[in-house]
Amino acid sequence: MLNERKRRILQAIIDDYISTAEPIGSRTIARKYDLGVSPATIRNEMADLEFLGYIEHLHTSSGRIPLYKGYRLYVDDLLTPTRLSSNEMELIGQWYDTKVESLDEVFRETAKIISHLTNNISMVITPQLAESVFHYIKFVPLDDEHVIAAIMSDTGYVENKIIKIPNGASVTDFVQMAQVLNEYLSGKKLNEISIGALHSMRTEMVDTAAFNKIMDVVEQSLAGEKRNQIYREGMPQLLDQPEFHDINKVKNILKMLEEEPILRDILYSTAQGTAGLTVTIGEENKYSTMQDCSIIKATYHIDGQPLGTIAVLGPTRMEYSKIMTLLEFMNENMAQMLKKYL
Repeated sequence: MLNERKRRILQAIIDDYISTAEPIGSRTIARKYDLGVSPATIRNEMADLEFLGYIEHLHTSSGRIPLYKGYRLYVDDLLTPTRLSSNEMELIGQWYDTKVESLDEVFRETAKIISHLTNNISMVITPQLAESVFHYIKFVPLDDEHVIAAIMSDTGYVENKIIKIPNGASVTDFVQMAQVLNEYLSGKKLNEISIGALHSMRTEMVDTAAFNKIMDVVEQSLAGEKRNQIYREGMPQLLDQPEFHDINKVKNILKMLEEEPILRDILYSTAQGTAGLTVTIGEENKYSTMQDCSIIKATYHIDGQPLGTIAVLGPTRMEYSKIMTLLEFMNENMAQMLKKYL
């Protein structure tokens, strides 16, 4: 356990390093932070913190920077809570009002908002489709020759596809087929719907050609692993971080984030089904490529059911308090936004 003075000095070091990305020395701490002790005393305490593994020298500079252990204590016990500014909350509200018109845009624009406000990589993973419940299928006329087929689950789109109307069929035929499918599939989990059973409905359909077109869409939507989608934003912004001026290091991180199985593993490893926020720092990350990074994750819910994850990835020198506050705010409002478009 650290005494109060060491804790305040460690907090000052981390706060300053997050803000400036520069090592900080004892004289700077004494000048900038009202700790009530001399630079010599601060220097001695910094030596103890270094010995204990919370901070380290950077090259030959007299300044120190935080280590993983320091960040961990900082996040768990030292950071000062922040609040979103009125301008930030107004921006979020306007962003949704002007850019979101459908359910999938909720996820896409949420990722953009978070990346914009944090200057880091943001990730939003949509609900797990296999566990979703069929909501409805509908067909919307696009022009004289095409309709848009939209299959909805209780938590999001499964498929949204343009279908050419077969010769001899009409939009009315598609509407009638949708009624039959909706009656049959209502309330069923997507992973419980049998493609064979769908084919047995052929006799209830009006037009065989149109039926085949619809079944192609339904089967494509319900077959396979029914994987959820991941929206990512802010990938190039890593280049703006001083820690990642090494292009090869950034390329390795970005390359890994393009690997969907790895990304899903990262997002679901600890956040899925948990309450509140999960923060993994540096060496806590499972993949060695990520050990200069931290990830903050939150699991969003509807009616108490965990649906997906929102996350921010950036350098260990990230603004933990601001990002945690933002994710808590977005997490609390996701359910309301999703219900609006279900």
